[in-house]
Parts: sequence; structure tokens; C-alpha cells
Amino acid sequence: MIDSPDSPDSPTADDLALALRLAVDTLRGAPADADWSRPAGTLGWSCWETVEHLADDLLAYAAQLGPALLGPARPPRDRYVPFVATRRAPGAPNNFVRADPDSGVEGLLEVLEASGGLMVAVARVTPPETRAHHPWGLADPTGFVAMSLVETLVHLHDLATGLDLPWTPPADLCERTLTRLFPDVSVTDAPWPTLLWATGRAPLPGHPRRTDWRWYAAPRE
Repeated sequence: MIDSPDSPDSPTADDLALALRLAVDTLRGAPADADWSRPAGTLGWSCWETVEHLADDLLAYAAQLGPALLGPARPPRDRYVPFVATRRAPGAPNNFVRADPDSGVEGLLEVLEASGGLMVAVARVTPPETRAHHPWGLADPTGFVAMSLVETLVHLHDLATGLDLPWTPPADLCERTLTRLFPDVSVTDAPWPTLLWATGRAPLPGHPRRTDWRWYAAPRE
């Protein structure tokens, strides 16, 4: 049976909207003199680049689903929509979404809000039978919502580490994300630490730290 978007165990567009509001509010709490050029946690990217990467992911996921809203058009099932992506420097994220540096941190966060808002809007109206390409499985709208959630939740951990900010997202969002994308992971009574462990970012008692991991985007039959 395919996971229903109405299942209580499935993440929703409302979940994503909440996660994004909490994420942006957290980032807006950074001190005015915060150094956004610092590495984001253990990533090789700066905090600024990591926000751009997150915005890029969210807009790319919205774009993958977008053709389904035009009726006869269908999302690509074997590739991403071919936007031109570039790197600012070797090792930097390969993005097609950029924030104007002259707009400052507030402009950067507006770019994140805009990309996230578009993903939320598209997810609300995409037919549930839609399938579109992701390298880790041909995904339905619920899968793209879950992928948007894991990107948001986990990259905010990276950013919060780099900017010395508190970040503990709601346990139910983490639990639904784990249930949808990580069938190989047993959800514990601590869903947030489990999600960090599942994505290779932290140890979990009784489990070796993950050095190789993935999620499963395709809906389970």
C-alpha cells in the first residue's frame, strides 16, 4: 500500500511550513555581528552558503513537482529540471539559487522564505499520484515534503552549531520524517537525536556513528 498523504505517519505541507517558520525565526535570532562566513557545523560550507544550499534544495523540489500542475505535463522521472547551477568556488554548493550579498542576512533569509514558501504551496496542490525524479528514489509529493523537512531540520542543526544558536525541532516532525524516509532506522523515543544519527551528524547510544547513509524517497508499496 502506498503511504497516503493523509496518514498520521506522513509529513505534511503544514509540517514543512512550521519547520521553516521555526528555522527562519532561529536564524533571525543570530547576533547582529554573527560571522556567517564561519563553517556550518561539520560541513565544508559557510553558514551563508548553507542557507543558500537549503533554499536551492527547496526550490528545486518545488520545481520537480511543478510540471504536474499544468495538466498534461509531467515531472521528469529520470533527471532534475535543468536549471543552470554553478559553484562560487571549489567545494562550494552547486546552486542555481543565490542571495544578493548586498541584501545582507535579512535578504538571505528572505530568499530562504521565498523558496520554502513555494515548496509548501506546490506541495499543497500537487496530485498525490504524481511521481518525480530524485537520485534516491522516484518520489511522490509526500516524499518531497519529507525531503524538504530533513534538509531544513538537519541543515539548521549545522547552522545552529556554526552560529552558536539553540535548535531543537518538534519531536513529531522528526518522527514523521524518519518514518517516511528512513525505513532502515528504528524510531526511538528521542526522534531528534535519532534523525541526527540517521544523517551521520551525531552518535546515538548503542549505535556506531554513521559514516555512510541515505534516505529512501520512493513511496513504499
